[in-house]
Amino acid sequence: MTGLLTAPTATASAAPAVSSRLRRHRRRHARADLLTIVAWASTALAVSLFLADGVTITGLGDALTAGGIIAGLVGSNLVLIMLVLAARIPLIDRTIGHDRAIAGHRRLGKPAFYLLLGHGALLTAGYAYNDRVNVAAETASLFSSPDMPLAYLSIALFVAVIVTSLIAVRRRLRYEVWHLIHLLSYGAVIAALPHQFSQGQVFAEGTAQRVYWIALYVVALGSIVTFRFVEPLVQSLRHRVVVDRVERIGADAVSIHLRGRGLSRLKAEGGQFFQWRFWSRRTWWHAHPISLSSAPTDHSARITIRELGDGTRRLAQLVPGTPVSFEGPYGVFTDSARGRDEIVVVTAGIGMTPARALLERLEAAPGAVTVLVRASDATSTYLWQEIHEICRQRGWRSYLSIGRRADGAAGWLSQEDRDRGVTFDSVFPRAAAAETYICGSDAWADLVEAELEQRSADPRHIHRERFDW
Repeated sequence: MTGLLTAPTATASAAPAVSSRLRRHRRRHARADLLTIVAWASTALAVSLFLADGVTITGLGDALTAGGIIAGLVGSNLVLIMLVLAARIPLIDRTIGHDRAIAGHRRLGKPAFYLLLGHGALLTAGYAYNDRVNVAAETASLFSSPDMPLAYLSIALFVAVIVTSLIAVRRRLRYEVWHLIHLLSYGAVIAALPHQFSQGQVFAEGTAQRVYWIALYVVALGSIVTFRFVEPLVQSLRHRVVVDRVERIGADAVSIHLRGRGLSRLKAEGGQFFQWRFWSRRTWWHAHPISLSSAPTDHSARITIRELGDGTRRLAQLVPGTPVSFEGPYGVFTDSARGRDEIVVVTAGIGMTPARALLERLEAAPGAVTVLVRASDATSTYLWQEIHEICRQRGWRSYLSIGRRADGAAGWLSQEDRDRGVTFDSVFPRAAAAETYICGSDAWADLVEAELEQRSADPRHIHRERFDW
């Protein structure tokens, strides 16, 4: 099976000028803009409350101290925003999706860290200047102050998290090790709390700043506890999901069929994913982010995995009846997230998993959907036959590009298809005006996005499911 295969299609129906989907899409992006405004407004408010309390600067020492306090306030505010973005709050997930929330979480990491370092350095320099001692002596004095050892511990924990989050370092670590280290960020936040309330007058009792920061910490840490621990525990106990059977679908891939009760109440959509934890002796300690590979029913669900390491190989050996706990559903790789009637789905390898579930529940007219599945060889086609059959039944176009990747910018296609003159425009002639869903390896998906950028496609109508961490 090589080259491009296509299913019969019907003529696309004319899209209405302003559809309900488009209005819903615009509302979702308006909420995203509002959340962004709220996040930055909270940072501005943190500084404004400090300045409103009155700041007296009579010399260099006072200026350094004030600068250090402001850096600490902004840095702390950014850290709490990071926690909120990582808390998997349903409102945020439905608005911008898990991938973009985590991308925002990562982007804020370095600025927050540098501001907190600046906070410590400027305060130490300012205190040293006013006390007429050197920085080393002032550091020793601060370290002996109440709660300051915890503050230094907080910075050390942040250093560990930031260093292991660097791409060059992260690629050398197993996911389990990286994840364990990353959990230290919660410890860093908690360790920093005591000195904020015991040192200085910024958070003194009776001040608006104290009320603001207590509220902000309650929201951030409360969201983590509620949506990362309490709610998943309650849902897992309520729905009682277990492994029904494991089905081999390829040399290196299996589908895990799950059964439970009242799963429709989860309101999961095709294309979404869950964090699954399988309670067997060899798998209980590791939660896996895995997309649904078919739309769930009230009593069953299916996920499909590729065996890429020890963790996923152990999942392929699960026995029926293994208890399963979960978090989710997450993500906006869904039908409800789109705002256009024309749809493009581009997927590669095991990335066809969420694409297959998305297509199953997709509401679109004949001819309105174009799907391309990319596979390196016949053993990597996985769910292609199911995708092809869905498209055939609904009159959508479906293509399979199989074989060695083409060189250069055309690497999203096989070399054979490229040599035959296949181009992005020949497969997706209306891609710039379509809602596009992309799922595959990062390097491959980047090439697809680059093609869309060249055609001035609106990024608000591009949905991408990532596999990195």
